[in-house]
Amino acid sequence: EPSADRLPPDTTPSGLSTGAGNAAPKAEVQVMFDRISGRYDLMNLLISALQEPRWRRRLVAATGLGPGGRALDVATGSGKVASDLHRRVGPGGTVLGIDLSPGMIAVARRQFGGREGLSYLVGDALNLPTESEAFDAATIAFGMRNLPDYRRGFEEMARSVRPGGRVLCLEIARPRSRVARFMRWWFDRIVPLLGRLAGQGSAYAYLVRSVRNYPPPERIAEIMAEAGLTDVRWQGLTGGIVTLHVGTVPPR
Repeated sequence: EPSADRLPPDTTPSGLSTGAGNAAPKAEVQVMFDRISGRYDLMNLLISALQEPRWRRRLVAATGLGPGGRALDVATGSGKVASDLHRRVGPGGTVLGIDLSPGMIAVARRQFGGREGLSYLVGDALNLPTESEAFDAATIAFGMRNLPDYRRGFEEMARSVRPGGRVLCLEIARPRSRVARFMRWWFDRIVPLLGRLAGQGSAYAYLVRSVRNYPPPERIAEIMAEAGLTDVRWQGLTGGIVTLHVGTVPPR
């Protein structure tokens, strides 16, 4: 069985990512998220310096969805984004959350299961178990950097969304602004310490490495365009420590 303690070190120097995708084996990433699923929400809140709920609200609002809408949340984790989307599209809307980790999906179902129109499935972001043009919007929050092929991830999201619908990506960035210096220090120094204290040091060391090798916002916008999305826009939040990208599915 793959072990999260054996996640390979990144070999691409910081800032030089080609944008092809995360080099860590998919099976080992899945096992890692299974292992941290029980503490995922608390750790997210701590490592974001309590900013994660605010970022999540901005993502959900940017979908432009209303009652009766249909939303897809990829790499849904513990299901919070999907749950927030479900509140936004109610009554009458539907939301599907998909994640590679069975442990994460189990947490999502325990927390939010039983709501009409909200469901969670185990599935691969690079081969989504969805029909084409089935949704009005697709989101991914803090999951794109874990995918082995970023372009393919955006292509699958775009395929699943109707023409005119939106594809949105919220992800941690590596800002250079003076405002973000504290957040960078927090992420590089405190997050690995928190991970060790939680007994998941290797998982949160991997998290830091994955962020360092994730492409800059400008390159992510290019990858989204290469995936066929139009009107791609992005904005930095909290001094640029995270970025929110939005693209539109063109007519087919």
